Amino acid sequence: MDNETVSIDADGAVAGETSIWIALNPAIYLISLLPSAGVVLLSPDHIWWAGLISATFAVVLLQHAINLFNDVADWQLGADTEKHDSWIRAHRGNIRVARLHGALSAIAGVALGIATLAAAGKVWILLIASPMVVLGYLYNAGERPLSYTALGEWVTGLCYGPGVFGCMYLLVNDGLTLAAAIGMLTFAALAMGLLLSHQPSQIKTDRAAGKHSFAVRYGREQTIRVAWGLYLLALGSFAVAAYFAARPMELWIFLLASGTVLAFSYRKETSPRLFMFGASGIFVVTVISVLASANP
Repeated sequence: MDNETVSIDADGAVAGETSIWIALNPAIYLISLLPSAGVVLLSPDHIWWAGLISATFAVVLLQHAINLFNDVADWQLGADTEKHDSWIRAHRGNIRVARLHGALSAIAGVALGIATLAAAGKVWILLIASPMVVLGYLYNAGERPLSYTALGEWVTGLCYGPGVFGCMYLLVNDGLTLAAAIGMLTFAALAMGLLLSHQPSQIKTDRAAGKHSFAVRYGREQTIRVAWGLYLLALGSFAVAAYFAARPMELWIFLLASGTVLAFSYRKETSPRLFMFGASGIFVVTVISVLASANP
């Protein structure tokens, strides 16, 4: 599986083909959009919207690059070869093209991020963001990527907590607060819970490929329990963050939305869609309600 181009037989048994839209799977980028919603809810009333939107788009581009590199690494190392929405399939088995696609997305994301920080006069945030970008690259790089080790879940949490949310908060605020620190925990837990929710269905291929994911190490049931625990930790910690940010309206709307979503999610099988759409609904309802009340 280490060839630059993977052949495709008549039945599509090796790589097969899929559409770019299916490989893109837009819903997975919600995890890069939600931290900006968290920043809006925990920040003062006056937000640099242009900078926040620009930084969010940069994060989406970087996530896109990581997704591509992840598909390349998994294909070459023998994991997720049955994955229907793999970018390797979208690029007709051409690993070189998939890797180039990822590199261009990474370059665009880094360039846009730097330009946004420069416009804000906060290039020093690169001291925090750069190591996170490097971790994101190492997550899929080499013969033994971090995603194949017991560090994979922790790297994901670090990149989305202090990395994405923390840097976005610093971009539009003068410094960190206790609420912001708790917000980092929110998005670290949410990203880790989402990652774990993917793993139960991949245990067989991950184990065969030598991937030491949480599910491979601890099994399906334990992974489901921990994924739910992280999801609840994310929601609970953000409510605490809103309390310490002295945002009573945000707090009560968030709690009401969370309670509604959890009531409908109770006893349902954990899944990436359940977590991602549930969390997205909670944050979107809260942001829209708060912005609508501020601009009657």
